[in-house]
Amino acid sequence: MIELLIVAVLVVWSAIVVFNKVFSKTAYAVYLKLSQVFEKQGWTTLAKWIKPKMVAGCGGSCGCGSSESSAPKKNEIQAVKWK
Repeated sequence: MIELLIVAVLVVWSAIVVFNKVFSKTAYAVYLKLSQVFEKQGWTTLAKWIKPKMVAGCGGSCGCGSSESSAPKKNEIQAVKWK
C-alpha cells in the first residue's frame, strides 16, 4: 500500500514538472486562475504560494532567461604555452 502511494506521488509530481516545462504559457495561466480562485475562497496563503512569478524577458521558454545578462561573455579558453 505504501509503495503504491509513493509511486502515485512520484507520477503526479513528474506530470506537473513536465506540464510546467512543455506548456509553460498554459501552466502560467492555470496557476494564475487557481490563485484567483483560492483568493476568492479566502485561502490567501495558498493563493500566494501557487501564484506564478512575473516573467521578465521573452517569457516564451526559448532559453533566454531573465537572469542572463545581455553582455557577451569572454571566451575563457586560453592558449597553451609550451616551454
